[in-house]
Amino acid sequence: MTDLERLWDDYPTGPAPVGEILCAAAPSSRRLLVRPLLTAAAVTALAGAFVAGTLADGGGPGSGGPVAGPDRLPRHVAFRADLEPARSCDDLRASYVDRALQVVGPWGWGRSPMPYVEDGDALREQLSMPETADAAPSGAAKAPQTERQTNSATGTTVQEAGVDEPDTVKTDGSVMVVVRDERLDVYDVTGSSTAKVSSLPLPRIDAPEVLLAGDTVVALGRDAGSPAEVPGTRVVTVSLADPTAPEVVDDVAYDADRASARQHGETVRLVLARGLPDLDFVEPGGKRSEDEALAHNREAVEDSTLEDWLPTVTVDGDKPGRLLDCRDVAIPSDDLALGTTSVVGFDAGAAGRLDAIGLAGLADIAYESADHLYLAGTRPSAWGCIDWCVDLPANGTTRVFPRSGTGGSSYLFDFALDGTRATHVASGEVEGAIRDRWSLDEAGGVLRVAVGPTSETGNFSSVVTFERQGQDLVERGRLDGLGRNEEIQSVRWFDDLAIVVTFRRVDPLYAVDLTDTAAPRLLGELKVPGFSSYLHPLGRARLIGVGEGPGPGGWGAQVGLFDVRDTTRVSRLDVLPYGRRTSALAGADPRAFTWLPAQRTVLTVVEKWGSRRVGYLSVLRLGDGKLHERRIKVEYGDDVDRVRTVPLPDGRVVLVTGEDAQVLEL
Repeated sequence: MTDLERLWDDYPTGPAPVGEILCAAAPSSRRLLVRPLLTAAAVTALAGAFVAGTLADGGGPGSGGPVAGPDRLPRHVAFRADLEPARSCDDLRASYVDRALQVVGPWGWGRSPMPYVEDGDALREQLSMPETADAAPSGAAKAPQTERQTNSATGTTVQEAGVDEPDTVKTDGSVMVVVRDERLDVYDVTGSSTAKVSSLPLPRIDAPEVLLAGDTVVALGRDAGSPAEVPGTRVVTVSLADPTAPEVVDDVAYDADRASARQHGETVRLVLARGLPDLDFVEPGGKRSEDEALAHNREAVEDSTLEDWLPTVTVDGDKPGRLLDCRDVAIPSDDLALGTTSVVGFDAGAAGRLDAIGLAGLADIAYESADHLYLAGTRPSAWGCIDWCVDLPANGTTRVFPRSGTGGSSYLFDFALDGTRATHVASGEVEGAIRDRWSLDEAGGVLRVAVGPTSETGNFSSVVTFERQGQDLVERGRLDGLGRNEEIQSVRWFDDLAIVVTFRRVDPLYAVDLTDTAAPRLLGELKVPGFSSYLHPLGRARLIGVGEGPGPGGWGAQVGLFDVRDTTRVSRLDVLPYGRRTSALAGADPRAFTWLPAQRTVLTVVEKWGSRRVGYLSVLRLGDGKLHERRIKVEYGDDVDRVRTVPLPDGRVVLVTGEDAQVLEL
């Protein structure tokens, strides 16, 4: 049986018409790759969408309707759940225009200037409260444990085991690559000390980060050639077949912003977000009334083309082409924020041969498990606010909720992953605000989501579980009431446990039992001053929190050590304040954190602001329930952001700074 026939077996439509399909593609005037930039394996993809004849256009872009017969080639069915792909380019453009007319106003995008309420002082109140732990009910089952792998094989602290993330440093234990500005430095790390063996300029890329797959480096960053108003993404692939002479082998540019990049083995997957286009809008003023401005702006929307809405891709300097086939863009029925989200997959060694599908809406929070991609987006708010927002319902009861929750509900889209391909398999909705990718996790086929308060919920956060039932993500269990009048600061998931930190004045740390995903329950609560913005497990017994809190000299960075052997009675064993005008970089970027279990040592980067910015490496040894610190001054200025500590397979650690990489003496 051929690969094509095996694919056809997924559909109850009879044997695959392999001969007819291949004959239709045989004439020399026809290219087998109808979308040469969109697939890396066209022949094995042929049968996927043959069963969905109404999806295919007969003509080129802008064709008015579907055409059957030998002029059509079959295609991969990327949307098998409730998302409906566009039937034609005309239909897709019409959907953008129709929705855009609902949000355009006299001032352009948005109907009117947005009111806001400001209350930033609440986030810096320094209250000292005693530590307390509320036990779970008596007779509870054995408490779940806090243990999960969090380091990739290339030396990066990651969210999900087996799913690598871009960083400024990568290693395979023999070679280490470091990006500095727009340059790739290559080191030999097999000796007793590091040795730089080559350096290569990376073309037309700003703030690059890298992935490493075998002897291939994939550098991702902002496209230096894109205009400021349209952020672009550039992917530069470098061969390390000879580490002393690295060579650029692919250069691909997208006119869309990178929301996410992940690596599964040799496969790299990007999530790209392109927001509202820059149209020829005007504003009221002078002799132009609001009605006249509105009429002009509505006309600009009606005249917009698909080139305004859909991203393009440029491969190795060729002429830009449309990244997405119209029929590979789904039109969401839900009220997503307007824009375009693209999911792009490619093999690390062939960055110019792509599989790409899109969503005609913004769902730019992305979480990837070993075999699924989850996208999340929110309903756009009718008005915005800064820090904290006030809701004045008809009953006169005033509610205050974080600005991130003004949209009310969050939408979830589940994609099954198969190599470079992504296939939409289910959708769902949850009331509440999803802060970031760390608020999502999957275990045992169940999606777990932490959501903060919005105008459609109470003044609390929640942990909600979902299971796939057919084409729907259906709520399976829910725990409400976490952190009333507070906002989620960090979440760490384990197989059957969630640790959630919320904050406004104190730092409640909640342990949530997910052993029964249909009935999540609160195990315990710990209240301490400050908050943890990044949580990292240290085996089954300890958890460390990096964040901010009060100290002897004032508010600043702090690290807390927690005892989690009994998750019904989490306690804080020790806290290390770094002092006033300090911050710990891991709170915003977990890659600035390294855990060395064999040495029972944490390495984390801390900055201090004074007459100049100074970066320190905080070396924290765990012993007798205490944190024992040694602090090393390592960088200044912007180079503080480049500091990394990279563990090697032989137990050594390399300290990478702005211009150097050397073995760290622990």
